[in-house]
Amino acid sequence: MSVNSKIEPMISENAMTVLERRYLRKNESGEVIETTQGMFERVAENIVQADRNYDPKADIGKTAKEFYEMMARFEFLPNSPTLMNAGKELQQLSACFVLPVEDSMEQIFETIKNTALIHKSGGGTGFSFSRIRPKNDLVRSTKGVSSGPISFMSVFNAATETIKQGGTRRGANMAILRVDHPDILDFIVAKEENSSLNNFNISVALTEKFMEAVEMDGEYELLNPRTKELIEKLRAKDVFDLIVDKAWANGEPGIIFLDRVNAANPTPEIGEIESTNPCGEQPLLPYESCNLGSINLVKFVKDGKVDYPALAKVVQKSVHFLDNVIDMNNYPLKQIENMTRGNRKIGLGVMGFGHLLVMLGIPYNSDKGVAMAEEIMRFIQTEARKASAQLAKTRGAFPNWKGSVYEKQGIKIRNATVTTIAPTGTISMISDTSSGIEPLFSIAYVKNVMDNDKLIYVDQVFEETAKRRGFYSKALMDRIAGTGHIHDMQEIPKDVRDVFVTAHEITPLWHIKMQAAFQRYTDNAVSKTVNFANSATREDIAQTYRLAYKLACKGVTVYRDGSRESQVLNVGTKGSKEKVVKFQYITPRPRPSVTEGKTIKLKTGCGNLYVTINADDCGPCELFSQMGYAGGCGAAQSEAIARLVSLALRSGIDPDAILKQLKGIRCPNPQMDIGGTLYSCPDAIAKAIEMAIKNKAENIPEKAVPQSQTLDKFIPEKGTEGTMVGMCPEKGCTGVLIHLEGCDKCMTCGYSKCG
Repeated sequence: MSVNSKIEPMISENAMTVLERRYLRKNESGEVIETTQGMFERVAENIVQADRNYDPKADIGKTAKEFYEMMARFEFLPNSPTLMNAGKELQQLSACFVLPVEDSMEQIFETIKNTALIHKSGGGTGFSFSRIRPKNDLVRSTKGVSSGPISFMSVFNAATETIKQGGTRRGANMAILRVDHPDILDFIVAKEENSSLNNFNISVALTEKFMEAVEMDGEYELLNPRTKELIEKLRAKDVFDLIVDKAWANGEPGIIFLDRVNAANPTPEIGEIESTNPCGEQPLLPYESCNLGSINLVKFVKDGKVDYPALAKVVQKSVHFLDNVIDMNNYPLKQIENMTRGNRKIGLGVMGFGHLLVMLGIPYNSDKGVAMAEEIMRFIQTEARKASAQLAKTRGAFPNWKGSVYEKQGIKIRNATVTTIAPTGTISMISDTSSGIEPLFSIAYVKNVMDNDKLIYVDQVFEETAKRRGFYSKALMDRIAGTGHIHDMQEIPKDVRDVFVTAHEITPLWHIKMQAAFQRYTDNAVSKTVNFANSATREDIAQTYRLAYKLACKGVTVYRDGSRESQVLNVGTKGSKEKVVKFQYITPRPRPSVTEGKTIKLKTGCGNLYVTINADDCGPCELFSQMGYAGGCGAAQSEAIARLVSLALRSGIDPDAILKQLKGIRCPNPQMDIGGTLYSCPDAIAKAIEMAIKNKAENIPEKAVPQSQTLDKFIPEKGTEGTMVGMCPEKGCTGVLIHLEGCDKCMTCGYSKCG
């Protein structure tokens, strides 16, 4: 069968890199043997086959063409497993699953086995560990005591570490524990060390009773899940403050308002919702899965307005597509197939909202922006429910309809849920649009490519605006790439500066308002990160949590810039306004005939680097650097840096100023060595200077700084902007990880820590 369409996908270089790495079919040698057009044809031809289950005479050629064209135009894309696996042998099409974790050794390890099968098939998993008895509780079968849920989480984490998801996606987990579990304090601090449970996101399930106790500054009860007995009472505000403190420190744990989630459970007679998928936007029953897809809102801007009739048509086709996915899916477990087919949940969401606002001339951080969020999501949910109801007329309501909230309302609908705001990190990269409902991350940025060349990448919509308005220049784009934002650039018109606002220029208040606006018209939940500046206080985060509760959000993920040890690079630095300064040139003091110093050996990605720092009577006066081998550009550049540093030292330049220039410079081959991660040879030279001058290297052995020392003092200076949290672990990728939509993602290759 052929879709017989003349439309060919228009793909950018960045998008093609992502597709080739993760989506396009490869042969046994790893060579790409599929085009982007071929991928969309494969998916459309496969998913349309479900129509024959309901009408043997269905015109599947016509529908396949419609499915293909809305993907080829990038109006709609399904979640990654569907793009990767539809029409292939694996045929596992769902992104998110929730598995039950019961209170017995046999059941726990059965769940670990099932987790491995899901991860192998390309899915992510969510768990509630709230049913496991607390540590030191009685285990009658062995006359021993329980080790508690945290210890079992470590076993799940280790199992995940060993599995690659179908060769294209890594395992990702969500761990949730009720706030009234006796081990809750241990859970809250479980990830205070960033190396712990690194295959998990963790969230505390907050109850209405707990939140009321926080507001009243009262106590709440911890209950043994095995016996339901009262274990002790805690001051709710103390627990709330601990959650805030750890979220302030590194973004975890997140929070989920569990009673609010269950109040929106469409099938309460089938079971209680205890957990979500890894990014938190999809609450699911045990053994339930959900398939997601997102509409690219940018494609529906026409003459400065939203083209709602065109949007309605794509919503209808998308619901049809996602309902078909349920039938075409090859489920990793029979229990999952039964539960998923019983409720037939789908999650239609959006991407490109940040760009949509820009194109409409509406600032993200404005009442107009929030109103647009409500307007467009209300429309999508209304149209999605209409489409699902229309499918129910020909295909029947979802099997668990009886006893559901829809039966009580007298509404026949095909899918128990229809809308979700999911992370779209990778599919939005393919579509060349902004992620999910997030604001723009950066207007322009520098990207390192092979041989350490630097390319300036400018937001496409901004570049088009700059050219249309007549203020575009390459020099201006270079300047913007140095900061990532434009709010203080007076040569850019004010209305443009107001509209092209980036994530870190937006206060948490507007982030929460925007999340709440989308949540009001979303069946499931909303994936969004509330960004904070590095200078944010714990009280700032506490107020955000309270506001999210007040505005009826179902959960919150926060991230304070620079709060993770591995943050290595940020977008630009804040600087003062430019001004003309008259100065006199400095003459360096002469080098004495004899100097004394210390040589420090460091392991870099280019090999061993030997750095010698010598001093005279006035202090440090020169630096020599020598690679472990002679010749080459690396050795020449290292020598050049050493000469310039020596010149600066003898000119009276403060060593701290030198360190600020060298620290954090990144090359494609970072290495772990004394003092932590050495991101490049210049960064290694900076570490050597710091050890020699600040740590008095003459009194310390070769292993000058313990390997376990944190990198806090080696991250970029406070005041820089961005949410970059580390380097991409994918082989051959030189990108960095950005904390976006509640997850760490690489904007170069599409890697996602959350699967």
